[in-house]
Amino acid sequence: MQSIYALHQKNSNDIEKEEKFLMHSIDSIFDLYLTILSALVEIQKKEIEFLDASSKKHLATPQEKNPNKKFIQNSVIKSIADSPAFKQALDKRRINNWINDDSYILLLLADVKKSDIYERYMLDKKTSFEDDKKFILDIFEKVLAPNEKLYEYLEDYKLTWVDDIPVVNTQILKDLKSLSKDSSFEVSKLYKDIEDKEFVSLLFRKTVLNEVELAKEYIDKTPNWDADRIAEMDTIILKMAICELLKFPSIPVKVTINEYLELAKEYSTPKSSIFINGILDNLVKEFTLENKIKKTGRGLL
Repeated sequence: MQSIYALHQKNSNDIEKEEKFLMHSIDSIFDLYLTILSALVEIQKKEIEFLDASSKKHLATPQEKNPNKKFIQNSVIKSIADSPAFKQALDKRRINNWINDDSYILLLLADVKKSDIYERYMLDKKTSFEDDKKFILDIFEKVLAPNEKLYEYLEDYKLTWVDDIPVVNTQILKDLKSLSKDSSFEVSKLYKDIEDKEFVSLLFRKTVLNEVELAKEYIDKTPNWDADRIAEMDTIILKMAICELLKFPSIPVKVTINEYLELAKEYSTPKSSIFINGILDNLVKEFTLENKIKKTGRGLL
């Protein structure tokens, strides 16, 4: 959607250039995933360094000489740090943000340590994998994911990450929840399979190359709106949705409608989702009567 909008704004016909940027932007989502995930590991490393330095002070207190090591021994973070797949991904993608920007890690560590979640965890004498996991899930969901300092850093580092942060945080939570005591941490894949990756290019190209024909499908269905009065983002969303309905047989109709209504709510005008829902609802009825919608598989209508 954003790539098609960019083409319109630039008044450009260079589809290949915009498609290349689109694929690069999606590819960088994996870097964002690794960057956020590695922050957890680096936070623990900083605390290890801090406790080690404190214990070696000339006038170290008994508490500094014998600190509570529960956090630095957290088995979930250790599972991530020791994961061969995670290490390989960091090396391959050259993710080393926190080496150059460790001041942010110190800020995140401070926020973690002043939280009630951390205090309760450290005071609890019992230790188990499940306790460690619950702590990390709570810390990630309530302290790190909504952290403004982390958000600002990620936004400044790469602007295209802004819209990807929520989905990446959701995936990390999912990965953490699925981790078990006897399993190694598995790094998520960016695409489910090759078909998943091809879908991106196909949707982009089929929408851009058929914009005139796609527009004809809804242009007479808006009697109360002049064509030039419809928000440009709405026209893009409608064209993409119609493209999916007519040219992607494996995607259920309900999925298409729901996805594009969510896009309208997030990126277009306050009334756009109602407007788009009305148009798509009528088009689906019309397409069904005219036998234009060809879906394959069970439950796709």
